[in-house]
Amino acid sequence: MYRDTCQLLFTLKTNNMKLKQIIIVVFCPLLFFSCVSTKKFNAMQQSAQMKYDSLNNVYAKAQADLKSCNDATADLTQQKAYLQNQIDNLNKQISLLKENNTQALKQLEDLSVISNSQAKSITKSLENIGAKDAYIQDLQTAMARKDSLNLALVMNLKGAIGNLDDQDINIKVEKGVIYIDISDKLLFKSGSYDVTEKAKEVLGKVALVLKNQPDIEFMVEGHTDNIPFHKGVLLDNWDLSVKRATSVVRILQQKYNLPPEHITAAGRSEYITVAANDNAAGRAANRRTRIVVLPQLDQFFKLLERK
Repeated sequence: MYRDTCQLLFTLKTNNMKLKQIIIVVFCPLLFFSCVSTKKFNAMQQSAQMKYDSLNNVYAKAQADLKSCNDATADLTQQKAYLQNQIDNLNKQISLLKENNTQALKQLEDLSVISNSQAKSITKSLENIGAKDAYIQDLQTAMARKDSLNLALVMNLKGAIGNLDDQDINIKVEKGVIYIDISDKLLFKSGSYDVTEKAKEVLGKVALVLKNQPDIEFMVEGHTDNIPFHKGVLLDNWDLSVKRATSVVRILQQKYNLPPEHITAAGRSEYITVAANDNAAGRAANRRTRIVVLPQLDQFFKLLERK
């Protein structure tokens, strides 16, 4: 089709040139030497122009057809390249599948020669894996149960204490351990380890919640800031932190009847901080008594014994 179109264009160009030559040869002598009337000459000239215009139209159409042919050829070339690329990709996938199939067949051949003792060993390993999985599931269940109990205990503590200023008491859970921080501003007068009457009411609300959990063990920790302290029998911040912890323990045991075998008193002095000691607000935050609800590790030890 492309060759035919080119041949046609060549023919049209040749005819066009011949037509112009004919017009010059025929009409020029007539223009100068003929006695033909002007009207007839104009008619002849108009007829020639019409033929010329007709041939020009044919030529333009042939040019458009040639362009269409070229465009179609380019599209076909592009489609051919795309299809070839698809074919190449499919061939690669087929090669990969053949390789995988060969490896699978090789593995099946290897499995077919497993001895009886090896088969028993594999079975035993699978049983151990199942036991380990069950053990992990038990641990996860125990941890989830512990987290649920901690959350319930925190909610009960917050509900019992009510709308006390968050700066005076803070209850939180970190890494599965419940912390109850009570500021020394609420518990004690400055430099003293005698518990105030208002603090005794707060400790009573905490004790009521803890008493409903008979298996819970907890530690009462005294904390100070880093300003050196010495007064009476108190030699330093170690003494002050221990005295404040034991004062709170005595209130919980003697006034609110919490079992003393579940309580531990500890003095931390100035060495475990929650804020910087370089300003008044930080030092005030560090002066606190912390009740730590200890995790019930015996439950996890029992699970570990099943390993």
